[in-house]
Amino acid sequence: MRKEPPAQLRALRGPRVLTLVAVQFSIVLICMLATLLVALQVQHTSIREETGERTLAVALSLAELPAVVDAVGEPDAGVTLQPIADLVAQSAGVDYVVITDDEGIRITHPVPERRGEMVSTDPSVALGGETFVGTEVGTVGPTLRAKVPVWRDGIVVGTASVGILESSISAQLEDRVWQVVPWVIGAGVFGLAAAAAVSLVLGRRFDHLAAAAQELETQRRLSAALREQTHEFSNRLHVLFGLIEVDERGEALEYIRSLTPVDSLAADPELEQALSDAPVRIRAILAAASARLCEHGGQLHADVESDDRAVLELIFDDDAATVLSNLVGNATEAVEEQGARGIVRVAVEAAPSGLRMQVDDSGPGVPEELRGHITEVGFSTKETQTMDGLEIPRGVGLGLVRRLTREHGGDLVISESELGGARFVATLSSAGARRGAGGSSDAPTAGRIAP
Repeated sequence: MRKEPPAQLRALRGPRVLTLVAVQFSIVLICMLATLLVALQVQHTSIREETGERTLAVALSLAELPAVVDAVGEPDAGVTLQPIADLVAQSAGVDYVVITDDEGIRITHPVPERRGEMVSTDPSVALGGETFVGTEVGTVGPTLRAKVPVWRDGIVVGTASVGILESSISAQLEDRVWQVVPWVIGAGVFGLAAAAAVSLVLGRRFDHLAAAAQELETQRRLSAALREQTHEFSNRLHVLFGLIEVDERGEALEYIRSLTPVDSLAADPELEQALSDAPVRIRAILAAASARLCEHGGQLHADVESDDRAVLELIFDDDAATVLSNLVGNATEAVEEQGARGIVRVAVEAAPSGLRMQVDDSGPGVPEELRGHITEVGFSTKETQTMDGLEIPRGVGLGLVRRLTREHGGDLVISESELGGARFVATLSSAGARRGAGGSSDAPTAGRIAP
């Protein structure tokens, strides 16, 4: 089963995906605009080329008409040629058709007043026997026009000019652009939807990769911190071993007290009475916690119940001690800031079926939404500590407790305590505890004890 990313990464997923979608939207929008501009330029060039070719074809066809060739230069040429010019302009869809004589005098023109006048643009190219295609400003405005010579018996006797207004070309371009725009917008919407879908899919993968990277980094830091601590503890154990080896037990005890100040249970007669029949390990764990609480004015209450001390001694092994030590340590730390109001209550119940350890505290408690994550390795609501400049990550103890309880056929349950803080209930079955400790398998094997 694929592991879900931590809550912190899941909380960042929404803004991250939105940012990614926003970036993609911007890219798609820019691409749409660029595509539209390119399409506009291509259409503009295409329309002008098509228009130039069309005007040139119309002008050449007009100049080759026998009626035009015969009439140019005649005294009453306008009577014959004007109807022809109007018909050609209408059928070819051009804005004007002008025919001139060999001196550039207009024979035909859409405006009657302009007939018989000299053309407003230079006719020398066409009169010289060449063709001209380009934009010029005439009497009707800027036009894309074609000018060609009219030949008769190998002599240029006039010119034929056909033009289309630039405003007509612009209108045609606008029509074509509006035909392209819906397709561009549709492609952009489709691209954005596809990009958003890809972002969601890849976003989840990136979240899991980030979670895996974070977990790997946490494990690396934990390993470094534990190596440092192991080295330090090993040195301390060597000192203790040397003191005990030379029978300096008093010095060894003082050395231990200098490392972790622990007062005698005699300082708390009520706790001493409650733990009078408890195994040495339980007494040691709770004595250390009581001493730590006393430094801040807090209190520790304990209740150890067992029908048979031998059974309790048997099933309270190293793993059980680790579980109880972590739970009591967390509870003690949770109430330290409360001073005299800080209370930790510990209940240990042993039976042939297994072991049940309950730790309550009056601290701030564990919010319900965090109870499913607080046992994850590396997850902690506490500040990170440092030792000799090395950052020591939190979030190790409860993960270890849950693993040990489940390995021993039990579990760890977190809830709200009547003291106002958190309640941790750890259970270990006796059969599971013995298997974990390497004990015999023929001891009492009752079922799993309930939390």
